[in-house]
Amino acid sequence: MTDAALNTTPLTARHQALGAKMADFAGFLMPIQYAGIIAEHTQTRTQASLFDICHMGEFLIAGEAAKAELSHLLTHNLETLAPGRCRYGFLLNETGGVIDDCILYCLAQDHYMLVVNGARIEADRDWISTRLAQAHFEDVSDDTAKLDLQGPASLDVLEALLDRSLRHIPYFGFAQLEWQGQPLLVSRTGYTGELGYELYCPASQAGPLWDALLGYAAVKPAGLGARDTLRLEMGLPLYGHDLDETHTPAEAGYGGLLTSTADYIGKVQATAVREKLVGLLLDGRRSARHGDAVVLDGEQVGVITSGSFCPSLNCAAALAFIRADKAGAPGYVIRTARAELPAVPADLPFHKAGTARKKLA
Repeated sequence: MTDAALNTTPLTARHQALGAKMADFAGFLMPIQYAGIIAEHTQTRTQASLFDICHMGEFLIAGEAAKAELSHLLTHNLETLAPGRCRYGFLLNETGGVIDDCILYCLAQDHYMLVVNGARIEADRDWISTRLAQAHFEDVSDDTAKLDLQGPASLDVLEALLDRSLRHIPYFGFAQLEWQGQPLLVSRTGYTGELGYELYCPASQAGPLWDALLGYAAVKPAGLGARDTLRLEMGLPLYGHDLDETHTPAEAGYGGLLTSTADYIGKVQATAVREKLVGLLLDGRRSARHGDAVVLDGEQVGVITSGSFCPSLNCAAALAFIRADKAGAPGYVIRTARAELPAVPADLPFHKAGTARKKLA
């Protein structure tokens, strides 16, 4: 697909002006890197980075029937989701496979916002909207911008920008505020493992907000390349790689999140485990790639879903779906296009020093 045929975000011109390397991601022309992936990765772990995540989708679901009807569609436990809190979970098909992973925000009683992956907006919209009988559904993706400010310095920067304390916002909590007279939802969530915030605002405010945040010395722009290495170090899944419609949440290691007592689609099958998503560490910088075979004693027992050199680890790491009876065994070999690479299983997250859950005084 040519650049001209790709979707753009409200910030595309700014990325190009900053000299970002641009490429197709989920049908959008997105920045992959600016100064370089390692530099942006390190910036996020030590200071703060700003990511354009406007390609994500946002749906509003409201009405007296919203809670009951969403409970039938999502794995999220809505009985314990209070206003001001959000929760990670899944949209499943009838066989328990993951249609998408998503975050559900309880904006108010009977009023929710569901944030979905950019590549799945159309599929999710069709699946959900055709299964809601009474609740009001609205796709506000085109009107909503999403910027992620991630890193240990993110709180200080946001408090300076908004001239107010944000320390009361818990992990997976949010506040509905204003900036320059426009609504701004500040969510203490993210995809890097560091203290960080996801910011939702009208699309028309994305440019001014981006510019204002980059005005702080602790903040630099980062692309999706660093976002990928950051999330891999934390063992966080990427839809289409580590999650898909043929694997269940339990196989991906998220069986513990399936606490809803509602009879949601795919519930019985969601706990099935035929394969397990396993973390693997490799010796050195040479990395595995999506689709590479994982071999044990000469037999293929799995496949790599994600892999990269990880700057914080100073070695390569990978995620792989491996047959349940062979998961965690020693002696794996990854067959890449050029070599066979030894790998050892490792507990997730790979990077143990993330600040995401840091307690704020």
